[in-house]
Amino acid sequence: MQQSRIAFAIGDPAGISPELSARILADEKANLGDLIVIGDQRVLALGARQAGLSLDLPVVPREALEGDLPEGTVLVDMGNCDPENVPIGEASMEGGRAALDNFAAALKVGKAGLAKAVFFTPFNKHAMRLAKSDYVDEIGFIDATIEAERSGREFNVLDEVWNARVTSHIPLRHVADKLSVDRIYESLKLTTEVMEGAGIKRPRIGVAALNPHAGDGRNFGWEDEDILLPAVERAQQEQLAVTGPIPSDTVFVRAIRGEFDAVMTMYHDQGQIAMKLLGFDRGVTLIAGYPFPIVTPAHGTAYDIAGKGIADTGATFNALALGRRLGDELGSQNGAEASASHERQAVSG
Repeated sequence: MQQSRIAFAIGDPAGISPELSARILADEKANLGDLIVIGDQRVLALGARQAGLSLDLPVVPREALEGDLPEGTVLVDMGNCDPENVPIGEASMEGGRAALDNFAAALKVGKAGLAKAVFFTPFNKHAMRLAKSDYVDEIGFIDATIEAERSGREFNVLDEVWNARVTSHIPLRHVADKLSVDRIYESLKLTTEVMEGAGIKRPRIGVAALNPHAGDGRNFGWEDEDILLPAVERAQQEQLAVTGPIPSDTVFVRAIRGEFDAVMTMYHDQGQIAMKLLGFDRGVTLIAGYPFPIVTPAHGTAYDIAGKGIADTGATFNALALGRRLGDELGSQNGAEASASHERQAVSG
């Protein structure tokens, strides 16, 4: 069974991740004694200085991940990043390498069943590509690191609405080619599954059209009628609460007015622009579809304010709270399924 702990990867050391990490650990409402913090002790000390805080928590070497970890919140010192070699506010190979190393270790902790969720403070993709030239995004890295059977999907979460998307970090010119009835349908199924796991029963999903005016009767494109609509109809036949395709310039308006619990968009910025306007300092990015949820604040590394001690913690605290809740829900579901399976085996035996 999974322990009720969170694997916590410290993100890019040149941004606000060190400060945010220190603020979490110093806050008794965020640090519930259940965090396995993974990163360089020197980077966390830097964050504490930036935030004007004093931290006191057990420190163990990275080799401890192979054995038994102490109870309570603990720092696994990866010894992988000297802050003196990482300019504040700039992407660097060393910073990207450390972030990737921390993230991979946290994912392996989750895969091993030692944590119910993985949480990380913001990464910088340019720095990560400097360290790993074939790095594309978190999902591809997760797939490779834990040898996932299926790829997950990214969600952006606010209290008032969720945003799911069919494609994510790809050039806009490639989006239409990546859409298919099966891919959209599977995304709708996963969205329903994840949201129900978060306690939202039979979530209502509005599907954003790809083209202006949902294609306007094929005047502005054929994808909405030939790809999106069949996927929506297939989901409706499976009793999913799905509506669309809806012109993307009104679908979020309808959601905020209470018609939908989530909006599914076809590409990254189609949803991100709306979500960040609605709640930039509150939003959470959730990567779901794996054996454990993966969460992070929806904003980036904020190089422009790095080291100033003024980073807003709202989205970071929300991400950690959502990871705990989803981890608990997933653990309960897995426990119930295991119990039911055991009972079936007993009866058949």
